[in-house]
Amino acid sequence: MSALRIVVSTFGVLLGLAGIEHGVGEILQGSVRPAGPVIESWPDAAALEILGGEPALTVIPDLLVTGIAAVLVAVAVLVWSVWFAGRRHGGLVLILLSVLLLLVGGGFGPPLIGIVIGVAATRIGVPPRRGPGRVARAAGRAWPWLLGIAVLGYLSLLPGTVLLDLMLGVDDPGLVLGLSVLSFAGLVLALGAATAAESPGPAHRQSAGRREPGLG
Repeated sequence: MSALRIVVSTFGVLLGLAGIEHGVGEILQGSVRPAGPVIESWPDAAALEILGGEPALTVIPDLLVTGIAAVLVAVAVLVWSVWFAGRRHGGLVLILLSVLLLLVGGGFGPPLIGIVIGVAATRIGVPPRRGPGRVARAAGRAWPWLLGIAVLGYLSLLPGTVLLDLMLGVDDPGLVLGLSVLSFAGLVLALGAATAAESPGPAHRQSAGRREPGLG
């Protein structure tokens, strides 16, 4: 797989698992009508108080049905991002699935990530109009490291903040915000670097532009 597809697939798995986790919390609340469209996936879980009970949005007036829908759509997002994101219209389908995940209780962060990687997936296999500059080429060589930082930031947010709260009593909203920014910024940088990594360098473009002797 290309660098860009690896980044898309990696975060597709993470957001899919996060959507499933939201759905499980909603299923456990049973067949009850939410007070409004904005809900908490885990309102009674003390361990998740640091994350505000994991807020989500639903257009379905039943938490049990919401949770089931969230799990199903999250699984679809995971499968699609890993196996089909690189196909024609694969990125568009991923964006639509992410919007659907938002509407059926999959949280706010996971669908946002899905939209971002869906937009990036529309560029998989698309040749750039021009090659990357020197800085972009250097970033392209570092895309695995940037992806690692992004994943670390995401895992530090969940389950990292939950574990810190349980084991050390660290309950700091500022930490949650900082890790959220780190994860999102890392994802954007990883996607940009992966895109640059797939762009041909100057030497490749020059050789591609030469005509082979005897071919017309």
